[in-house]
Amino acid sequence: MPMRIVIAGAGLAGLSLALALKQSLADSFEIVVADPVLESGPRPDERAYAISAAGRRMFEALGVWDGMVAGAQAITDMVITDSRTRDVVRPTYLTFGSTAEDRASPDAGEPFAHMVWSKVINAELGRACTAAGVILRPDVVRAASAGADRTRVELASGAMINAALVVAADGARSRLREQAGIGWVGWSYEQSGIVATIGHERDHGGRAIEHFLPAGPFAILPLPPRPEGGHRSSIVWTEATTDAAALLTLHPDDLLEELETRFGHQLGAIHFETPAKAYPLSFGMARRFVGERLALLGDAAHVIHPIAGQGLNLGLKDVAGLAEVIVDAARLGLDVGSGVALASYEQARRFDTVAMGVVTDGLNKLFSNDLAPVRLARDLGLGLVDRMPGLKDFFISQAAGRSASQPRLLRGEPI
Repeated sequence: MPMRIVIAGAGLAGLSLALALKQSLADSFEIVVADPVLESGPRPDERAYAISAAGRRMFEALGVWDGMVAGAQAITDMVITDSRTRDVVRPTYLTFGSTAEDRASPDAGEPFAHMVWSKVINAELGRACTAAGVILRPDVVRAASAGADRTRVELASGAMINAALVVAADGARSRLREQAGIGWVGWSYEQSGIVATIGHERDHGGRAIEHFLPAGPFAILPLPPRPEGGHRSSIVWTEATTDAAALLTLHPDDLLEELETRFGHQLGAIHFETPAKAYPLSFGMARRFVGERLALLGDAAHVIHPIAGQGLNLGLKDVAGLAEVIVDAARLGLDVGSGVALASYEQARRFDTVAMGVVTDGLNKLFSNDLAPVRLARDLGLGLVDRMPGLKDFFISQAAGRSASQPRLLRGEPI
């Protein structure tokens, strides 16, 4: 009888891990994904995510990228400005390009990210999991009780199943993490990200724009054109939580006027294509990424500020790292839920995650204020980076997730 791995949560990280494990382990392991959303289908989600070059390579290796790329938009250029909300002129302090003439790295010419609709990613992963033989159960993992050689998994339906390993991919409020007694360090930023799809007159040309404003970053992220024609972009508009709530109570015309002062006129007249929604922003990090026959994945392990657009990509790095540890252990005939195997996963992911959390937290504090000395220092710093090609290339490589030491899936290689 094959061994079993249970994944609690059918989000992007949970489904990606399930697919990677099933493709690599075939019939030697039964991979079960449990989430009630599998019965009703995912909630409507009009958000799009910036998938890094490393994440794209992983999806290519898993055979799902072709189903995503038709509706994706490459980000080939990024501009960073620093100004006040109603400044008429917004000086450009830093630009990033992925074209060969802009960069000297071997990956020059490769987009460092693609914008892909959340619903498209979910649909492609779901189809691929079904085709590969992943067991998708519309149920909740209520509890997991670890023993010497297995863990007993209790589902909300009353079913009990045995597994060698349970993966908690059940979000920032992970039930399994709390039951395992794994501590959580976190705080609210007292900020919310207002998200919407914006239609505009002119072509964005694949350019992403990050305006650093006193209340927080305002990002304009390029989206693919509508099927019937027309240009559009996604915004992530950061405001203090109380201000964000007040903005969303405005008449649509007044909200559009507020948006225009931040969006600018470089893309012509603009309009809302989807209603604006606000999401609270916070920081959180699990004190440990593993427990007894338990591994934390994605938001169950960490939540960071979206200022660098790396939240989802951190989760995909978790997927690649955990999949590689599990598959390598299984091929050596080792217990995939043992402390030795899980320690390798935590060691591989902990430092990178903490480092990214510190960076995004620091950037948010640095740029979400209007103190004159701080503004001067950060603008000088941005200008310095812009004049140093080697340093710019380093930051692009970090944003794209390129590293010689990263897991095989992130290099586009099968496990």
